[in-house]
Amino acid sequence: MYRYDEFDAVFVKNRVAQFRDQVERRLGGLLAEEEFRPLRLMNGVYLQLHAYMLRIAIPYGTLSSRQMRKLAHIARVYDRGYGHFTTRQNLQFNWPALKDCPSIMAELASVEMHAIQTSGNCIRNVTADHFAGVAADEIEDPRPYAEILRQWSSLHPEFSFLPRKFKLAVTGAAQDRAAIMVHDIGLQLVRNDAGEVGFAVFVGGGQGRTPMVAYKIREFLPKAELLAYIDAILRVYNLEGRRDNKFKARIKILVHEKGAEAMSAAVEAEYAAHRAEVLSLPQSEIDRIAAYFRAPALPARAAATPACDARAAIDSAFAGFLARNVAAHKVQGYGIVTISLKPIGGIPGDATAAQMELVADLAERYSSSEIRVSHEQNLVLPYVAREDLPALYDELAAAGLGTGNAGLVTDIIACPGLDYCSLATARSIPIAQKISERFGATPRAQAIGDLKIKISGCINACGHHHVGHIGILGLERKGEETYQLTLGGTGDETCSLGDITGPGFGGDAIIDAVETVVETYMKLRTDAAEPFLAAYRRIGMAPFKEALYGTP
Repeated sequence: MYRYDEFDAVFVKNRVAQFRDQVERRLGGLLAEEEFRPLRLMNGVYLQLHAYMLRIAIPYGTLSSRQMRKLAHIARVYDRGYGHFTTRQNLQFNWPALKDCPSIMAELASVEMHAIQTSGNCIRNVTADHFAGVAADEIEDPRPYAEILRQWSSLHPEFSFLPRKFKLAVTGAAQDRAAIMVHDIGLQLVRNDAGEVGFAVFVGGGQGRTPMVAYKIREFLPKAELLAYIDAILRVYNLEGRRDNKFKARIKILVHEKGAEAMSAAVEAEYAAHRAEVLSLPQSEIDRIAAYFRAPALPARAAATPACDARAAIDSAFAGFLARNVAAHKVQGYGIVTISLKPIGGIPGDATAAQMELVADLAERYSSSEIRVSHEQNLVLPYVAREDLPALYDELAAAGLGTGNAGLVTDIIACPGLDYCSLATARSIPIAQKISERFGATPRAQAIGDLKIKISGCINACGHHHVGHIGILGLERKGEETYQLTLGGTGDETCSLGDITGPGFGGDAIIDAVETVVETYMKLRTDAAEPFLAAYRRIGMAPFKEALYGTP
């Protein structure tokens, strides 16, 4: 993974010193909150309902065991003993004291981490496929390009004060595990007819109050032109994006108002006019950055794993973990292990300091000291020998991290909601917990199969409810929490936005409504192998609406 150079180290150290001075002036009454607000947001410090929140950047979701151990230390010393992993592959601490935030940032800097550009109208944390570099279906590791974009965009003088926040995602496989089509810019590594690898470019995706699926504006972009082309997109947005209304300031609104063809033409014109002025991306620089992401030397392993198979034959919990939480690896004899942060009845995305320390230990023993954070709020060990899976599973299970539910109905994405967030209009966490408990029995969840439930506590859609197979949006109606239900969304390569079923449901009724949807699906699917999304696309909304409301 990427290591700080001398400039990085000095820059982050200086930023910590600057922010320490700003905090001291705020606490001393020399800065009013209105003056301090933009300064703290530039450093990832939010003011939520009950306390400050600090959002830590984890670029493209890649962490070392050393960095994870530092996060555990911060959770224990400066917070309440846990952290929350988010859908942008970041980590949030929900209870730091403002006076401690500069010290936390100094601790982060000691392990090459920071919180810069995790807020504000700038280019946020660049995300990527959490299986990057190890997935069997991958064309190329997308993380070197995510790192190049991170370096290029960090404090970019032209793009630090955009009309609105801006998010990029990169994937290297045909199967989209990075949700690129609901990002401001999505990049997919592709191979053209000549066998060259470049990028398909998507622009104008996003969720929130006006959800939109991105348009593909370039079928193939040569690697050398990556920065010039992204620069052109941002120039058009910076010049033409609305600044009079923050609800209409995202690039998706600009694309919608101009039209995809006109937006593409504007970008191409800007690209042609200014490409010579913008730093090109020579292969030597790509190779230099890619060297940081070179896979570790993995000892040869046999494809067959008799001990694993024997354990699975007598242990249903381990068999479920093996089936759901271990993905195919590009190297024979290895697997990609998803560590679920969704125990039955737990808070999605939360991990205690002790759990983080254990994951760091396990990464050192079993995964070349590397950890990933997925946008689905789970952790990943990317280099696990399949023969080590029984021992790894036993340690995870003992710490409450062995739930074999990746991709199942209990693997729920949920934002912090009204329990923490000052923008929320309803709670998300209790709804996720109740649904998890309702469907928690492994045999039932396994019988349901692949089903993604995503929950947001407000229209801002931090829980990605628009692209849930079943999406839940919490709203306030006449002083009561009401939950709107959507069906048929997905954030993958077949991206679609969910359809609203009808009137919303109360806090208890929404749990029954989800069960009604699931039972209706199981009755109407062609066989046990037909996933929920395929069934919904085949039969449509009518049978679900009738089951929920009594009318088609």
